[in-house]
Amino acid sequence: MNPTEKLLNSLRPFPPQEAFFMAHARRIAYGGARGGGKSFAMRAKLVLLALNYPGIQILLLRRTFPELRENHINPLRHWLKGIATYRDSTKEFTFPSGSRIKLGYLNEEADVLQYQGQSYEVIGMEEATQFTESQYYAMTECCRLYGRLKKPFVPRMYFTCNPGGVGHAWVKRLFIDRDYRGGERAEDYVFIPSTVYDNRYLMSENPEYVRTLENLPPLRRRAMLEGDWDAFEGQYFTEFDRARHVAEPFEIPKGWLRFGALDYGLDMTCCLLFAYPPDRSRLVVYRELYESDLVLSEAARRIRALVGEEDVRYLAASPDLGGRRQDGGKTGFDILRAGGVKGLCPADNARIPGWRRVREFLRAEGAEGVPYLTIFPNCKNLIRTLPRLTFDSHSAEDAALTPHELTHAPDALRYGLSSLPFLPTAPLAEEEAPWDLLREFYGRSGREEYLDFMKK
Repeated sequence: MNPTEKLLNSLRPFPPQEAFFMAHARRIAYGGARGGGKSFAMRAKLVLLALNYPGIQILLLRRTFPELRENHINPLRHWLKGIATYRDSTKEFTFPSGSRIKLGYLNEEADVLQYQGQSYEVIGMEEATQFTESQYYAMTECCRLYGRLKKPFVPRMYFTCNPGGVGHAWVKRLFIDRDYRGGERAEDYVFIPSTVYDNRYLMSENPEYVRTLENLPPLRRRAMLEGDWDAFEGQYFTEFDRARHVAEPFEIPKGWLRFGALDYGLDMTCCLLFAYPPDRSRLVVYRELYESDLVLSEAARRIRALVGEEDVRYLAASPDLGGRRQDGGKTGFDILRAGGVKGLCPADNARIPGWRRVREFLRAEGAEGVPYLTIFPNCKNLIRTLPRLTFDSHSAEDAALTPHELTHAPDALRYGLSSLPFLPTAPLAEEEAPWDLLREFYGRSGREEYLDFMKK
């Protein structure tokens, strides 16, 4: 048996690794948790490509050179003995067919400059969440045909990754949230999850490592053992669990009370619609508007389209809409009402009490142990941004105001929950009813009309 046959016989992937080997999209990511066999999968896939596509040029990156040496150079020198030649001066393996695997690192932003003008049909980014988004985009410019291939081939990039790190946001956006922009196409991105429980070798030969992961603190355990991309250090709402709080959609019954919440800004307008049954046994967020660059008159049209013919009782909106505009002296509420938006009232904008209320709703359980608050999958921006809020470095109980793009949908959620005169499953307490909140909508007599309204 020659060295190549011996190597190929030794590569025995478990199912997620096999799926990684078989994927042919332009961007393929693997992992999501510790112990899922990421480094083996990356090494094996690149070697298989080098053996099957004569002349292919491959670049494998880690953040630092010591990581590169321990995780890939040393294992590859063992694997490829008698198959490829290693040159330490250039950190590359060359094959008799003309194929090449070059190994490099990107420790600093400026390190991308060493690859300017270079071409690789395949680029692998090991532990991709340790790279910045700008480093990722710089390397996409190098992923193109080099000209030596003997077979047709579509240039592609491979990634292995765990939650957390400086690149958490861009990896999660592309492969977990699947939130695409500009020319990005959904069919170009594939994510193959794997955990330690998929790794036959670790499960049988190193069960102590499995127990180590199982004994991590809860938040880190969710990320490193379960591969939960919504769990990371500094997360503001650790209570949010995508698997529990995102529910299968259903037709909202006619007897349920519907209301809305609006966070308006020219940079982004977010409007959420909520509903709950007469017994207040649960609350759902069932629809969202999330658009940028809407002037108030355009926002009014989009909100009307969002609501349609539904009986949405009120819309708790950003209180700063009550300020008069310089162009005509009208308030934002005036312009929205003139545009046909009904039931507008100023939201309670107390941040910390509002965030506490959001926590109460996220933690509460309804019937049969399901979460009291659930979100329909079509509210993708609320689902995407809520778990990405972090703590404000200057206020221990507040959420950070940056990145600002992440704040719009959570603010609308806060407005909506703060408008309710009850906490989850709690009976209506008259003293809790926010009379001032809806005074503009109900008139100065407010209290009696509001109580009567909430009983409908």
